[in-house]
Amino acid sequence: MEKPVSLLSTVVIVLLLHVSDSLAAPSTHSLFATFLNCLQTHTNQPNQVSNIVFSQTNTSYDSVLKASARNARFNSPSAPKPLLIITPRNENHVQNTVICAKSIGIQLKIRSGGHDFEGISYVSQASSFIILDMFHFENITVDVQNEIAVIEAGATLGQVYYRIYEKSEVHGFPAGVCPTVGVGGHISGGGYGNMIRKHGLSVDHVIDAKIVDVNGRILDREAMGDDLFWAIRGGGGASFGVILSYTVKLVPVPETVTVFQVDKTLEQNATDVVLQWQQVAPHTDERLFMRLVMQPVKKRTIKVSVMALFLGGADEVVTLLGKEFPLLGLKKEICHEMRWIDSVVWWANYNDGSTLNALLDRSHYRVHYNKKKSDYVETPISKDGFNLIWKKMIELGRVVLIFNPYGGRMNEIPYDATPFPHRAGNLYKVQYSVTWEEARDGADKNFIGQIRMLYNYMTPFVSKNPRSAYFNYRDLDIGVKMHGKDSYQDGVVYGYKYFNRNIERLMKIKTAIDPENFFWNEQSIPSLGRKSN
Repeated sequence: MEKPVSLLSTVVIVLLLHVSDSLAAPSTHSLFATFLNCLQTHTNQPNQVSNIVFSQTNTSYDSVLKASARNARFNSPSAPKPLLIITPRNENHVQNTVICAKSIGIQLKIRSGGHDFEGISYVSQASSFIILDMFHFENITVDVQNEIAVIEAGATLGQVYYRIYEKSEVHGFPAGVCPTVGVGGHISGGGYGNMIRKHGLSVDHVIDAKIVDVNGRILDREAMGDDLFWAIRGGGGASFGVILSYTVKLVPVPETVTVFQVDKTLEQNATDVVLQWQQVAPHTDERLFMRLVMQPVKKRTIKVSVMALFLGGADEVVTLLGKEFPLLGLKKEICHEMRWIDSVVWWANYNDGSTLNALLDRSHYRVHYNKKKSDYVETPISKDGFNLIWKKMIELGRVVLIFNPYGGRMNEIPYDATPFPHRAGNLYKVQYSVTWEEARDGADKNFIGQIRMLYNYMTPFVSKNPRSAYFNYRDLDIGVKMHGKDSYQDGVVYGYKYFNRNIERLMKIKTAIDPENFFWNEQSIPSLGRKSN
């Protein structure tokens, strides 16, 4: 059974990273002056530079930092803070930020939407770091005639969906259901949503990209070559450079789609519903995505919810599930037919009367404390297994399980077509989720302890050798760089869990593209050049 990183281990990590820093942490004032001078030297518009660099003494620093910090665990006064935040407005600003950060020798964190579950895009255990915040890079160009879109890395998924809808109601893009997620992190880590069974992952539709490499060069697909283009479609962008934009192929969506939600408790035969869901959801019509949400509720029971998107009409899906999934008891009265763009709002759980314009609002997100983990299930869990899981969930009291079915298009794409390896052979992905509102002492320890206990309890039911995880569901419990930023041995531990055998190709590409390991974080791709560490 894999053990989570202990508090002592975390302290060791911090100490080692401090010791491994080659330079003493510069003061905010000296760094600001040095960095500003470097940027002004490299730009043809030196007078604008001061408007994009925020030091800790700037009155706007705190608001800029927190604007895209989506986890309250990393918003506390004690959380590590960047010495500077750079908010580039053009590609030259990005190039120069990379060049100057490299010349000064300071860690660069890259943030697009701030939804990294462990805050890796905006906190660090290094003694000093700066943030390159890409939120100004939110331009989206949609070409319906050629069915493509060019999307800058700082745009949110909600903005993407809205801009596509402006041009066409019968086109969409297969990506996440949370509208405030940033494109740069989402697509570079794989990207999935409720059209995964019909259209696969977001990265399966990327046809070009632009990235700033460690030397400050802007590379498109042709210039970067096949290896780097492969790596940034599922291997994470932040290990290789700064993603500027992705060019993607749009997918067709019908004029009418159907959504529904069915809730059951254990007393309402929920266990048998879940057992039948396992037999149906990964194998049914690929136009149908049925997410399964299981949560402990009052009166010591489990509520099971089936949330679905069907790319078609209500009559068809009711007939289909009447035959394949009779225990669900789906009736047309609870089905909602709508345009695809309206289903985006439905899935976002905007229960405040929001209109489509809410998709454009990158601040339309409630920040709370949370911790997430992930797993993959390759063989169905038995009834006895679920009864044990329910008992454990009720005992713990707070942790939610979410099953996302695979199958369909996911079974047709080879594991090494992109760095994301979890294709055929996986019935569904598991997300563990715990959220809390309290900032009281011990709350973090309590709730994080709960999710770790359930994760450990699930060991017999999930993938093994390795116990796989989804890179975009970032989880520092499965491994971190405990021996400095260049540790190879630490990197392969989490690397094999996220990428399986694809980590080997990713490490070769990392070594060729960034041999000095400038682009690093707590779970970045290790370089083979550091293999002895």
